[in-house]
Amino acid sequence: MHLIFGSGPIGLATLDALRRRGESVRIVNRTGHAPVPEDVEVVAGDAADPDFCVRVARGADVVYQVLSPAYHRWSAEFPALQAAILAAAQATGARLVSLENVYMYGRYTGKPFTEDSPWRPHTRKGMVRAAMARELLAAHEAGRASVVIARASDYFGPRGESQSNLGERVLGPALHGGTARVLGDPDQPHTYTYLPDIGEGLAALGAHPAAVGRVWHLPNDPTPHTTRELVDALYHLAGRAPARIQGTPAWQLRLAGLFNPGARETVEMLYEFTEPFLVDSREITTRLGLRATPLEQALKETLASYRRAGSAGSVPSR
Repeated sequence: MHLIFGSGPIGLATLDALRRRGESVRIVNRTGHAPVPEDVEVVAGDAADPDFCVRVARGADVVYQVLSPAYHRWSAEFPALQAAILAAAQATGARLVSLENVYMYGRYTGKPFTEDSPWRPHTRKGMVRAAMARELLAAHEAGRASVVIARASDYFGPRGESQSNLGERVLGPALHGGTARVLGDPDQPHTYTYLPDIGEGLAALGAHPAAVGRVWHLPNDPTPHTTRELVDALYHLAGRAPARIQGTPAWQLRLAGLFNPGARETVEMLYEFTEPFLVDSREITTRLGLRATPLEQALKETLASYRRAGSAGSVPSR
């Protein structure tokens, strides 16, 4: 049995990948409800409670940690959440596949980030991520748990429309006309990870015997692209080229942050979108054979998903 902590876009992408493999899956979230097939068990509970996590993980072969607190509660909640799920893996002997982002690397220094890049976090959230990664790797090295760390860059794709820089602020204007709005400078090269590739990568890392005990970058398109190039491609696929694009500078985020804690916490991460930010995933392709979905196909599927959701009257659930 495979246990997924989280039923957001990444949790559901992981569920999709596991079901394609014929695996039995249980999902944990706060409500006990999720947009999943009837034969998928959804358990309600507090993932920051170690006792609950141990109980719900009994019988699991692999545990996937894809939960993330609200941006403004990272420092207060994230370490305890991970510790509880790690305790469940330790108690049950399940392999723990933990999804991370790439904040711990800090600023781009001229070469794409690899799994061996030094950690130079200069933001609060980057420091939290680095400390949490050290905790997981230490648990594995000490023999307390079997751990795999997977890292993705900023994601896009089906079900992620409300949270992605290539989400509803781009897809809506591409389909219906108007100006796309993105973070930072759209002319900077930036790596984006396709959501179904995250799910496929996590499922593969949960099964591959050579995956444990190390960090893997999940598959990304190997060709660098700017945000503008990807937005242009989406507008072209929607039949509305050329695109109109407006970047969001820091002062606008700071102003929005007076009323929105999520926007306030985004300010320190804006460097990712005002400077080059590239992530190399050749290691997972070379060693495990995992490749990113061809970019045009990924963009077409993202646009089609958003169009279907609009026809149904809503954007897919988080």
